[in-house]
Formats: sequence, C-alpha cells, structure tokens
Amino acid sequence: MKRKKNFFERFSEWATKATGSSAAFILAVSVVVVWAASGPVAKYSQTWQLIINTGTTIITFLMVFLIQKSQNKDSKAIHLKLNELIASHEGTSNRMVDIENLTERELDQLHKFYVQISQLAEKEDDLTCTHSIDAAEENNRNKSVSLKKRQSYIKRKN
Repeated sequence: MKRKKNFFERFSEWATKATGSSAAFILAVSVVVVWAASGPVAKYSQTWQLIINTGTTIITFLMVFLIQKSQNKDSKAIHLKLNELIASHEGTSNRMVDIENLTERELDQLHKFYVQISQLAEKEDDLTCTHSIDAAEENNRNKSVSLKKRQSYIKRKN
C-alpha cells in the first residue's frame, strides 16, 4: 500500500528525521558556541544579539509546524491501528472505534466507567475475563430480566 507522496509530505518526513538526528543537535550546539565565541569580537553588540534571536525565532516558528504535522500523522496512524485491534477482537466494543470524536465530557464519562470496570476486574481471579461496554450492557440487561422475574415470582407467590 505504498503510495506516491506529495512534495510537502516527502520534505516534512526528511526534515523531521534530519532535525531529530544527533548531527542536527551537534550543529545547533556548534552554532551557539561559535556565536558565543564571536561575542567579544562583535563587542556584544545589538546586532550580535539580534542574529541569534532572529535565527532561533525563525527556526522555532518553523519547527512548531513541522512537529505538529508529524504528531498529527503519528496520532492518526496509532488511532487506525487501535481501531483495527478493537474491530478485530471479539471481546471488545466496536463503539470504541472513533471515540476521538466524542466531547471531553463524554470521554470523562467513559473514563469513569472504565475505572469501575478496572476495580471489578481486580476482584476477579480470572485474568482472561474481558469487560467492555457491550458486555456491561448485556450484564445489565440480564440483571434487569432476572430482577423482573424475581419480582413477578414474588407477586404471584403473594
């Protein structure tokens, strides 16, 4: 599934690898050392200070976008991999696929639910027992049916 990438895609991948390398770090340290060493020659002038300030500002500005592009791509790939795992595993809830589109409040509610499931799972001896939203709903339906049967039995008995 290798596709031809556009120029920006190829450039951003190259730039991400290049700027994250040891050579890039050594180059950056070298520039700062040369700049600092040139201070006495330049008499620590405003131009001397402006050179490093301008250079670092421009590089930082561009790197923010490069890092964000890389993060977005990595995040999307991870979400797709997780979605595939969720969709392919029998014991998981397919409703968890694409939950990144939920609101913060809805995600907080799900988090609380999974904290409760985790607490229940800690009480069990079976490590292979799975818990999902769908399993919890099925358990809830079964409990409701059992409760209704018991209530019906009690009413008939009285």
